[in-house]
Amino acid sequence: MSTSSRLLSRRSFGRLAAGIAGAAGTGALGACSPRAGKPSAGAPLRIMAINHVWSQAIKRRTKEFEERIGRRVSLTLLTADQLTSSYNVKLNASGTDVDVMMVRALQDQLLFAHNDWLADLTDRVEGDSEFAWTDFQKAPREVSLTAGKVLSVPVVTERPTLYYRKDLVQDAGGPPRTLDALMSTAMELTRRKRGFYGYVGRGQRNGAVSQWSSFLYSHGGDFVIDGKSGIGSPQALAAYEYYGNLLGKAGPPGATNMSLEQAMPIFAQGKAAFYIDADAIYSNFLDPKIASRTVRDTVGFAPFPAGPAGARPHNIASWSLGINKFSLLRDDAWQFIKWAAGPEMSAALQADGIPGARTSVWANSKTLRSFPPDLAEAMRLNAKRGLGYDRPRVLQVGRARDIVGRPLVAGILGESVRPVVRDADAEFADFLVRDNRHKESR
Repeated sequence: MSTSSRLLSRRSFGRLAAGIAGAAGTGALGACSPRAGKPSAGAPLRIMAINHVWSQAIKRRTKEFEERIGRRVSLTLLTADQLTSSYNVKLNASGTDVDVMMVRALQDQLLFAHNDWLADLTDRVEGDSEFAWTDFQKAPREVSLTAGKVLSVPVVTERPTLYYRKDLVQDAGGPPRTLDALMSTAMELTRRKRGFYGYVGRGQRNGAVSQWSSFLYSHGGDFVIDGKSGIGSPQALAAYEYYGNLLGKAGPPGATNMSLEQAMPIFAQGKAAFYIDADAIYSNFLDPKIASRTVRDTVGFAPFPAGPAGARPHNIASWSLGINKFSLLRDDAWQFIKWAAGPEMSAALQADGIPGARTSVWANSKTLRSFPPDLAEAMRLNAKRGLGYDRPRVLQVGRARDIVGRPLVAGILGESVRPVVRDADAEFADFLVRDNRHKESR
């Protein structure tokens, strides 16, 4: 999801004005036009971030950072849609009233880089031994680069986890370790007339793509192969058909309308045996306000099951920090990133249950203490095996996901997948030509 259960609910662009107006009233957001000269000593370091458990934890600690640099911090928390829209407004006007930007490297970075909105951090991250750039996990670290430049630093990561009911798989010796076993067990446990399903997951055309990616990789496929569409390959077709059968035959009705917000409660209320989604949402199934007693008592966590190509889940940086290229406080902005994403803070936040991006925090038992042991092990294995992206890496990510997601819907609805894949493959191939041309047009 780049997603977390603790994000605020999404709002439309039409509601953005009220949010910005309210923030501006407190001085959090100012005019977008560039300011001349150097900022005064009293000017705050302005940080814009998603309203997420990570940024909330950082906000509680900003006093420490203010004392370190002798400058006030102004931290504005917005929903994901508000954040993206606000960046578009400010940075299109070369605004200097935001210094540190919380961004989705997989969703935003290519476009922001194309627009030349992000400062190059390469020399800073590679030239600071204390920051230890090589300590970051390889997959999220690689996604931080665009055209050979480090444009962001990952602070929150996520992987797909198999959530399952321990009481339902005792006789089978534990959770399914392969996709074939997941399919057969989910089918056996499905009781549609009783409102119980073997599997629940995302089936909505756009929203399902990021979770389906791990099924695609584990079948040996990819979104793009040698610069061309990969979704028409035999491996991709097999992944489409597998996912369609799994959710269409063992899943709940209306699955094609389900994203995270609709699928997660079905498992939480004990109406499904298996559920694959981001490990960042695990606490929902331990929360008495969200999950049934049965689920809280029996939920288990397992690594992503192996497909024909093995277990190849994604391991992504769901949120990262970058610096506005127009900022007048770039040195202080780097000091904030160095502090917020440094080894000490990363360990402290992961110990509080926020999955980080550093290899060292995953190798330290103290930083894993807040996670259930089987979840910590699933996270570790998925991170070790994982690829750093869960969607096509293109400028127009939303459009790409719509194209890629069309055969998923067909499969779930029980339609013939092959002709839909053929059409989607041709459409995606044309899209990639246009997207690459747009990249080169700058």
